[in-house]
Amino acid sequence: MAVDYAVIVVYLAGMLAMGWWGMRRAKSKSEFLVAGRRLGPWMYSGTMAAIVLGGASTIGGVGLGYQYGLSGAWMVFTIGLGLLALSVFFSARIARLKVYTVSEMLDLRYGGRAGLISGIVMWAYTLMLAVTSTIAYATIFDVLFDMNRTVAIILGGTIVVAYSTLGGMWSITLTDMVQFVVKTIGVLLLLLPIAVIKAGGFSEMRAKLPTEYFDPLGIGGETIFTYVLIYTFGMLIGQDIWQRVFTARSDRVARLGGTVAGTYCLVYAVAGAVIGTAAKVMYPKLPTADAAFATIVKDELPVGVRGLVLAAALAAVMSTSSGALIACATVANNDIWSRIKGAVTRGGDGAEHDEVKGNRAFILIMGIAVILIAIALNNVVEALTVAYNLLVGGLLVPILGGLLWRRGTAAGALAAVAVGGLAVIGLMAGYGILANEPVYYGLLASLAVYVIVSLATKPTDAAVLLAWRERLAGRGGEPEPAERVEETVAG
Repeated sequence: MAVDYAVIVVYLAGMLAMGWWGMRRAKSKSEFLVAGRRLGPWMYSGTMAAIVLGGASTIGGVGLGYQYGLSGAWMVFTIGLGLLALSVFFSARIARLKVYTVSEMLDLRYGGRAGLISGIVMWAYTLMLAVTSTIAYATIFDVLFDMNRTVAIILGGTIVVAYSTLGGMWSITLTDMVQFVVKTIGVLLLLLPIAVIKAGGFSEMRAKLPTEYFDPLGIGGETIFTYVLIYTFGMLIGQDIWQRVFTARSDRVARLGGTVAGTYCLVYAVAGAVIGTAAKVMYPKLPTADAAFATIVKDELPVGVRGLVLAAALAAVMSTSSGALIACATVANNDIWSRIKGAVTRGGDGAEHDEVKGNRAFILIMGIAVILIAIALNNVVEALTVAYNLLVGGLLVPILGGLLWRRGTAAGALAAVAVGGLAVIGLMAGYGILANEPVYYGLLASLAVYVIVSLATKPTDAAVLLAWRERLAGRGGEPEPAERVEETVAG
């Protein structure tokens, strides 16, 4: 295992080095929060794929393959579909808005009255997403070093908080690119073919497993529908995803780069399900499906390769964790704290520098909170379900309504967030956190209230809509830094 340990240690040290390099580059709010809005197609595709393919997509995706066969790909597949839909239909408009958060978009569209409550809902979502990603360190470090759960969470969380706090989005982008390459090599190019070969090939897998393991719909139609509702639509509106869209240097990069990332997710989904199916052949009686990834890595991979594949799992967790952390801190500072203070710093270089320090402090504070909550919390699935239910039930309708329906009003948006969010919480208490009904009925309630209240109230002011259309057309917003004309990030 010494070689495997060396691979992991070098990887973790590299993450910290990237954070230090990013700190030297992030000199303004734009550089710190959205990498100066100047990522080219190569870096944009890699960082977008890295943020959406986390521990749940890697360890959980293999586990679903172990439990259901090829249809276990649907969870990650719907994530890819959501990213494709975002990239093709919405990313260009989102990138042109030149904002930092989803709540700022709602303020622009509805006239400045929807931001705080939507910011609180988005903050709760990003916080839980960061927590669930951080908990996953315990699984990986247990496989690597037989480490205590609390120590593992502190170790992994501290590294992510360190490089995220130092360099913001620049550090996260650079580390995500490394993580994207490691995941591609470790999971797609190494673990996938080795698992299939060790299982005896596809013919042997078919001979040893029930036919439903090879049924594309074997996981169940209702489960697939719920995945679409939660993950596909969740990809359209999450702050962690939008903040990556804001990093694109042009509409074309956002659209094409996101399309490449979405397609990569579809391939990754199938790969995870196939690896899980192979693991079912080799280890038919594992205690839990989520143990499939760690078991096949420990028992079937040669020294060195094992370290790289475990680094790939660690990369998957870190990319989602860091993306959720900076999204959580951005929302907490820009959408909640700034509104509570009643003042948002604007202006010259000094103000920008102060904003970098403020956002850096919020990443540190939120990072410590995430680590402490992760230590106290055990049920990852429930926490993630609560996060996505709140996101989709509370924010999907006012966000997509604002983008697609001119007649939507601020009162309708506020009512939709409040009713949808409260309905989801109440229904989870009644039906159970893992039930499908809360997000179904919560989303329907949000839609009904949004339409009824919008039609019953005065239309949005014409000046607000005009300013909104100007921003959608790419006019207005923050000025282009002079350095962006001379320096871009190559794709």
